[in-house]
Parts: sequence; C-alpha cells; structure tokens
Amino acid sequence: MAELGAHESKLYSDLAPLYDKTFAKFFYSRERTVIQDLNLPSGAQILEVGVGTGTSFPAYPRDCHVVGIDMAPKMLSHAQEKIAKNGWRHLEVREMDALNLTFTDDAFDYVMAFHVVSVVPDPVRMMAEMRRVCRPGGTIVVVNHFTSESRVWGTITRSLDPITRRLGWSTNLKLKPFLEETAFTGSKHYRYSRFSLYTVVVGTNDKE
Repeated sequence: MAELGAHESKLYSDLAPLYDKTFAKFFYSRERTVIQDLNLPSGAQILEVGVGTGTSFPAYPRDCHVVGIDMAPKMLSHAQEKIAKNGWRHLEVREMDALNLTFTDDAFDYVMAFHVVSVVPDPVRMMAEMRRVCRPGGTIVVVNHFTSESRVWGTITRSLDPITRRLGWSTNLKLKPFLEETAFTGSKHYRYSRFSLYTVVVGTNDKE
C-alpha cells in the first residue's frame, strides 16, 4: 500500500465522526491549556493549521478572530457544523494546503499547529509557511509527539513508522533536528508532565 497524504487518509476524511468521538476528547484538554496559557489579547488574529473537526474551538476567546485551515473537506464540514451550532462568529474554516498557504505575509499575530507536523509530508516547509504568514514578533505554537531520545522508546516508535505512515502520520520526527531545520531554535519547549507523549513548542517569530 502506498503512503497516504493526511487529507487522503481514512482517519482524516471518511472517519471524521469517529475522530471527534475518540481523538477529540483526548486532545482537547491539552489544546485548551495551551491556548489559555497564551493569554491571547483582545483582537488577536489567529491561524490554526490543520484544524480538523475544530476540537480546539471552544477554548478560543470570543474577542479574537480565528481562521482554521485543513485539507480534509469532511473534517471541515464537522468543524463548520460546530461553528453554526454554537453561533461562533469569531471562528471560520477554509480548505487549504498547509504547505501552500494562500494568506499574505504577516497576516496573523498567532499561528498554531496542534498534532499536525508529523502528519504533513514536509513539516519543514509547513513551518516556513507558518512563519511567513505570522507577523514579525508574533507567536508560533506547535504541539506534537516527537520521537523519544531514549534508545529503547525511540527504537519502538521508529519501528511503527511504516505502519503509521499508511494511516497518515509519522512516528519518526525528532524534536532537535526539527527545530534546527526550521530555524526555530530560539523557541522554548516543554511537556506538562514527565509522562506526557506530547511536547509544546512556543516561540517568537523573529524573522527580519
């Protein structure tokens, strides 16, 4: 079986309702905590890359404007249903490729990517696009699972990579090389607990 792009995977399209009932419940508490910790100012312009079904939507303050983009129409359909059902006027979704964002340079104050960089075929290019559309001095946020530096756990997660790639994501993304390749080494990165599988990366967009 050939590798699938994220938007082609059954997990990210045909199984969108199942995604909401399983992964959404698992991801939301982390996304909510990250968003709350940012203390988003009133009027902030925010882009969320790979928004999926909009699991993070309830966490965003209503005095901000948030655009969520994704390549999976069925996922976006569920996100749009949430927007309509809750009357969220501060949120909107668009179908768009994270590797080729159609926004102008410096369009957003904050650019988020929750559980996405190991899904896209070229995470370095995605980060370059995120930094391009984020204004100088703006904030870039990435939350993702990165391959463990432990020899044992790293070997285990890397061994799963051929399988997970067929489903639409990779388990072979290392944090340090990712930060170096994306020129995002000035960021801070942390986990909310020593047992967490996910790393939070936050940094200022220091482009010239």
